[in-house]
Amino acid sequence: MSYDHSNIFARMLRGEVPARVIFENDYVFAFHDIFPRAPIHALLIPKGAYMNAYDFQTHASTDEIVGFYRGLSQTIDRLGIKDSGFRLVSNTGVHAHQEVPHFHVHILGGAILGSLPTFLNATP
Repeated sequence: MSYDHSNIFARMLRGEVPARVIFENDYVFAFHDIFPRAPIHALLIPKGAYMNAYDFQTHASTDEIVGFYRGLSQTIDRLGIKDSGFRLVSNTGVHAHQEVPHFHVHILGGAILGSLPTFLNATP
């Protein structure tokens, strides 16, 4: 499978689709989700063409990986949720219901979030 350069996030990176930008640097682009699932719901995407978390972790350069995680911290600071807490979610592939084929992390916060689904809390 190859990267789809017509996906919505690739189009945002090219400026073809508007976004409410929170933070941007050479490696990442952070913006507010248009269908928020929490009072604060942002997305952080790498600027490189990576389909999912696995693709990013195995093919991104060290600079891209470091830049992504530093961008994550800076986005969390801008959102003002460092001390109150937040949840990070990244879905990869069909079984995880990944909707956009560009690696992205959801940053959720701004309120007490509900429990994780039961299957995540089960002990083996």
